[in-house]
Amino acid sequence: MPTFWETTPLTEMNAAQWESLCDGCGKCCLHKLEDEDSGKVYVCNIACKLMDIETCHCLDYKNRKKRVPDCTVLTVERIAEFHWLPETCAYRLLAEGKSLLEWHPLVSGDASTVHRAGISVRGRVVAETDTDNLHQHITDWVL
Repeated sequence: MPTFWETTPLTEMNAAQWESLCDGCGKCCLHKLEDEDSGKVYVCNIACKLMDIETCHCLDYKNRKKRVPDCTVLTVERIAEFHWLPETCAYRLLAEGKSLLEWHPLVSGDASTVHRAGISVRGRVVAETDTDNLHQHITDWVL
């Protein structure tokens, strides 16, 4: 039997379906730098101040945009911008017409498979303390 993510376009998903696509990897909550000339995005190993680096979840998801004004909220209206998301991200995969991967919690039925598969940032990032030297924290393992 087909699942909702196989039959419902991103543009037609309800809020619960949309939110359930997040695999909890935490990669979108890392600080990023963008080269203004090339548009290339560089990801740092520094987590947003609201991210619990052990669980990879936001500590105040409901109010994240108020508390972190430059937080990027993924919305259906921004699908064209999803190219910066990791290649493993469900939002990007579905926007590109691909399937969810076997470790995704919606497929596996277990929220911890993203961590066991080594997809999440757990154990590989540091908490935000100083964002003045982000260029020293650029990593290539995220994308």
